Amino acid sequence: MMKTLFLHPPSFDGFDGGAGSRYQAKREIKSFWFPTWLAQPAALVPNSKLIDAPPARIGLPTVTAQARDYELCIIHTSTPSFASDVKVAETLKAANPSLKIGFVGAKVAVQPAESLAQGGVIDFVARNEFDFTIKEVAEGRDWGTIDGISYRNGAGVIIHNKDRATLEDMDQLPFVTEVYKRDLRIEDYFIGYLMHPYVSLYTGRGCKSHCTFCLWPQTVGGHRYRVRSPGHVAEEIRLAKQMFPQVREFFFDDDTFTDNAPRAEAIARELGKMGVTWSCNAKANVPRETLKVLKDNGLRLLLVGYESGNQKILHNIKKGMRIEVARKFTQDCHDLGIKIHGTFILGLPGETKETIEETIRFATDINPHTIQVSLAAPYPGTFLHKQAVENGWLDADHAELVDDSGIQIAPLHYPHLSHTEIFDNVETFYKRFYFRAPKIASIVGEMVRSPQMMKRRLREGVEFFQFLRERHNAA
Repeated sequence: MMKTLFLHPPSFDGFDGGAGSRYQAKREIKSFWFPTWLAQPAALVPNSKLIDAPPARIGLPTVTAQARDYELCIIHTSTPSFASDVKVAETLKAANPSLKIGFVGAKVAVQPAESLAQGGVIDFVARNEFDFTIKEVAEGRDWGTIDGISYRNGAGVIIHNKDRATLEDMDQLPFVTEVYKRDLRIEDYFIGYLMHPYVSLYTGRGCKSHCTFCLWPQTVGGHRYRVRSPGHVAEEIRLAKQMFPQVREFFFDDDTFTDNAPRAEAIARELGKMGVTWSCNAKANVPRETLKVLKDNGLRLLLVGYESGNQKILHNIKKGMRIEVARKFTQDCHDLGIKIHGTFILGLPGETKETIEETIRFATDINPHTIQVSLAAPYPGTFLHKQAVENGWLDADHAELVDDSGIQIAPLHYPHLSHTEIFDNVETFYKRFYFRAPKIASIVGEMVRSPQMMKRRLREGVEFFQFLRERHNAA
C-alpha cells in the first residue's frame, strides 16, 4: 500500500471550496464544510493522512514539508481553484519528484483530457465516484487495469480507462467520521446557520432532480439517489457522538435527504432515540406529516434551494418546484418550528430586472430564518454551461467564475441584463432581506436570549460588511 496523502490544498484567504461544498468561492460569512469527498477514500486507504489546509490555516510551506514523506498525493480540485491547485501540485512535485499526484473532483471528472493538458504535473485524474479508484491506485495496481482513471502512458499519450461502475451498495463505504477524528479538528469547521461545533456527512449520493445548474448530480453523483441503510447511518452517528461529545448538531449533506420520505423518517426515528439535534438539505415540497416526524425526532433546520421566486425561471432550470407548493411547505416549517436557511440564485436563464424584484419580494414574504444569495455559475459538465455557450451568454473573459481574490463574479449576461446588474443585485437582495424591521427585531431578540448567539451574530455582521466591501472593490 502506497503511503498516501489526501489534500484539500491552500487557496484564497477565506475560500470556501471544501470537498463537501457546492459553493466554491468566498462567502458573505466565512464558513468551512467538512472535506467528506476526500475523507471517504481516505477511510479506505490504511495509514493515509488527510490535510484540509484552509480551515486548519495550514500554508503551502507546511504542506510541502509533509508531502516529502509520501508516495501518493490525492488533491481535490474545482473549476474556480484549478489553476491555484496546479501550482500547489508543482510545488509538491519539486520538493518530492517521485511523488505521484492525482486530482479528483467535478472539474476533472468532466474535463479529464483538458485537466491533464493544463496541468502537466498531474500524473492522473480519477473520474466520477473515485473512492475505490483511489484505493486501487494506492494498492499499487497497474494503472492500465484501474477503471475510472485518465493518465499519460510511457509515450506521453493520454489514456482514458473505462468508467468505473456506479457504487450501488453504499453500506460498503467505511465511516468518514473516523477520519475526521484522526486527522481533523472539528472546531475548525463553521457554517453560520449551523450550531457550532457541527459534523456533516453523507447518507447517500445522487439526486433524482434535474436542475440545470446543479454541479454534483451532473458530474459525480448521478441522478439516482443511492443510499446507506438507516441502521448504517445510525451506527455512524452513535459512534460520532462518542468520538465528538462536544458536537451540537449533525448535518446530512445529501443533495436532497428528503427525496425518500419513508427512509428519512426511519433515520429520524433512530436519531430521536439518541436525542441528537440534526439538519439536512431538502426540497421545498416535503409533506407536513413527514416534516412533523422529522421535527419530533430532532430536526432543527432545513437547507432549502428556492433559487427563484419566478415560476418561469423554475421551469427554465427544470427545478420541478411550484411556487405555491414552496409557500405551503415554508409555512408548514414555520408552524412546526423548523428553521430554514433558504438559498437563491440570481442570473439564471430568463432572469430580468422584474424577476429579480419578484424573487426578492418572494424571499421577504416567505421569510426563511437566513438566506444565501449566489450568482448563477455555469460549471463545465452542467446543462447550464452547455446552454450558456450555445446561446452566447457566457463571456470567455469571465469564465473562471471567481476573481483573483476568490470573489464570485457574474459570468452570465443577457441582452437585456448585464453582468453588472446581476452582480449588484446580490447586495441589494441581502440588504432588503436583512434590513427589514421584523428581521432586525428577530435577530436582536435572538441575541438578547443568548450571549453566545450575540457574539456569533456580531462576528457574522463584521464578516458580512467586509464581504460586501470586497465585492464592491472587485466590481
